[in-house]
Amino acid sequence: MTRLVDLATTVRSKNAGVDHVTFDIIFSDERAYRRAVHSGLLTRESIARLYGVPAEDVTHFQCVDAARAIKFTLRRRRASGSPGERDVFGSQQYPPLFDLEIPDDPPPQHGVHRGRMEK
Repeated sequence: MTRLVDLATTVRSKNAGVDHVTFDIIFSDERAYRRAVHSGLLTRESIARLYGVPAEDVTHFQCVDAARAIKFTLRRRRASGSPGERDVFGSQQYPPLFDLEIPDDPPPQHGVHRGRMEK
């Protein structure tokens, strides 16, 4: 097992408008990317569970083979800059992803979404 933070070269989050935060998980090599994608640990449903939100609050989810990246977008609980909102830029939302344990040799997973971003 390898932690996602040790497998990916970039794990980040940022604003996607005032009411969404978008996340990028980028890998430097194809093997690491495939390993994460095929682990089944990074899906719309697993992201919703990890962040404690309904699956419909994961508004976009995409695996981008050409960029060796997994991208997803979450609906914010509070709009950026609104009273009580603590991360105006959405740049501090990624740490829960760090400790996801990716198996060394996961079996191929069917139904992984690639190419166009799914809405």
